[in-house]
Amino acid sequence: MAYEKILVAIDLGASSEHLLSVAQSLLQGSEPELHVLHAVEPLNVTYGADIPMDLSAIQDEIYEQATEQLAQYCQRFNVPESRRHLVIGRPEVEIPNVAQELSVDLIAIGSHARYGMALLLGSTTDGVLHHAGCDVLAVYVDEQPDSA
Repeated sequence: MAYEKILVAIDLGASSEHLLSVAQSLLQGSEPELHVLHAVEPLNVTYGADIPMDLSAIQDEIYEQATEQLAQYCQRFNVPESRRHLVIGRPEVEIPNVAQELSVDLIAIGSHARYGMALLLGSTTDGVLHHAGCDVLAVYVDEQPDSA
């Protein structure tokens, strides 16, 4: 199957570049579109009532840093600003929502080594898979040890 419109969900970590490379190599068609998304998790969801203070200034700083990092990755892969997406919310919810809004053919997401119940996919990847209305590619992004 040819993929003409791919949404790559990145965590802005070291594996993001590998994930973008894989997704870019899958694009085909006369006018392929690579969209890049990062979801910033709200601090109030992450920490809840555990921290009795206003987290809005910290959340704003995290958003600003994510904006800069997203721009850096997108510039390396020639992704125009109109195809860069930065949202605040839980990734397993926001990724399928943005994919549906954009009518993408494929969501590419990184998958890390896990243990126990999360061994198969991981919670974010599993959540995306169950809510996506399109194909989902889970790319293994943990570094492999050099074979000697």
